[in-house]
Formats: sequence, C-alpha cells, structure tokens
Amino acid sequence: MAASRKVIITCAVTGAIHTPSMSPHLPVTASEIAEAAIGAAEAGAAILHLHARDPKDGRPTQDPAAFAEFLPRIKQATKAVVNITTGGSPHMTVEERMRPASTFKPEVASLNMGSMNFGLFPMMKRFKEFKHDWEVKHLENSRDLVFKNTYNDIEKILRIGNDNGTRFEFECYDTSHLYNLAYFAEAGLAKPPFFVQTVFGLLGGIGAHPEDLMHMRRTADRLLGSNYHWSVLGAGRNQMPLASIGASMGSNVRVGLEDSLWIAPGTFAKSNADQVRKIRQVLEGLSLEVATPDEARDMLQLKGGDQVAF
Repeated sequence: MAASRKVIITCAVTGAIHTPSMSPHLPVTASEIAEAAIGAAEAGAAILHLHARDPKDGRPTQDPAAFAEFLPRIKQATKAVVNITTGGSPHMTVEERMRPASTFKPEVASLNMGSMNFGLFPMMKRFKEFKHDWEVKHLENSRDLVFKNTYNDIEKILRIGNDNGTRFEFECYDTSHLYNLAYFAEAGLAKPPFFVQTVFGLLGGIGAHPEDLMHMRRTADRLLGSNYHWSVLGAGRNQMPLASIGASMGSNVRVGLEDSLWIAPGTFAKSNADQVRKIRQVLEGLSLEVATPDEARDMLQLKGGDQVAF
C-alpha cells in the first residue's frame, strides 16, 4: 500500500495586514503572539510564520527587540520551524524589513518575489470603527502604495539569507513572481528545493478563482520542474477553499490570522489553532498526513533549530 503524502501546515500568526480593531482575537503583545504560535504548533503547524507588533497600539514593527520577546519562548516550547518575515509591512523600507531575519538567522524567512500594488483599502468598507489613528491611515494609504522588492532588493535579501544558512518561503502573488524566482534560480542565488508559497486573493496580485490556482501550479511546474515544494495561501474567505483544492492537487497549506480572520462565513476564528485544526481535519479527510516539524525540515533541507541565533 502506498505511503500517504506528508503535508506541511504553515501558520501565519499575526502579520501586518489586519489591524487590532478588526478582531478581538488578533495577537498583538509578545505574550499573545507566543501563546498563539505555541497553540498553532500543538494543533499541527510545522512552520510558524512570525511578525511582531507594538504592544501599545498593535502597529507592525520590525524592531528586533520586539521579536526577541517571543522567539526564545516559542523555541523552548515547540519543535516548530520558525519563519521570520522579511515582508514586514508594505509601508517599511527594505532595510527595516530585513532587520529581524538578519539578527536572528532563522531556518526560514519569507521573501516576496517582486514589487506590486498592495490594496488593503477595500477593508475600509467592512470595518467601520477603529481604535487607533494609524489603522485608518494604514488602510487608506494603500490606494497609493507599491510594495517594493526590486531585483536588487531580492538579491540583497537572498545573499544575506544564504550567508546565514536561512532558506526562504518564496511568496509568489502572481505568475511574474514565479518567473522572478526562476531567474534567481538560474543565477544561482535561489537554491532548490524551493518552498513556493502561492498567494491568492489580495488586491494587486492574482485572483482567488480555482483557475488562478491551477494556472500558478502549471506555471511553477513548467519553470521549476520537480525542484520545489508547493504551498497555497488563500486570503480572507478564500483561505479554506483554496487550501483544500490545493491539498487535493498536491500542495502544502498555509493558514493563520495574518491571512484570514475567519473560521466560517461571518464567524471569527478565536485562535490560530482553530484554523490549523480545521485545515488538519480537511487534510486527514483526504487521507493525507500532516508533516511534523522535523519532517518539514527534511523536505525543505533546513539547517535545524539549533543553528538559529535566538
């Protein structure tokens, strides 16, 4: 009897898109982020994708001191792979966004594979009351916002990661980003096996129709062959449907309150662990096995949790 395929669940715990006023369950303080990450790992997430926030108002921050308040606790409490963002917030410079990954040398760091429009302003229609002034500006200013990752930026991030033994979650928001990854692979700066996180449903990137998902898969297959591990991230209400479709087609999956605040139509997820448990139920219903952290390390050829700087 054939062995079941192992599926990596990534959980993106808090992110920089949603603001504290949008959900009472969004982790903001270091303690909340640590507890949410540990809960997600206990529920079955092999990889924890981590951002930090200012505990006073929930504003995204890339200050390494903010990460230092929760990274050691997560490492001590779980065996999960820690993935530190280099995306930070679209409003930050590349230098700001790189500081935590440069400081802590994680096993994995995220890397957006191109510059893009990043439209968060439609959320203003769904959420009317905000506790902090920065939240309104954060959303409204995205009408005129380009998330900047030029070829020079990407090369700089890749070289820093390569020097530190950090591998990447290559976040691809459109087919052009897959071509960018193929370019850096040919240049020898991005090294297989690639962990390709295809992102669907954010305004400025590819849509969230199943045909979009299949087009990204076909393109990745054509450009990268068998040298990559595919993962699916659906934003908002697309989270569970697209992860389910992707898993049935051979993908790994990403969930978490960074990507969606919801567990069902009109119902907030009360925790990141809720979303991990739900997608785990889907995977097991498809007779797929959830990868452990060490299995994820083997699949992605990571350096190991004992080789990080936290």
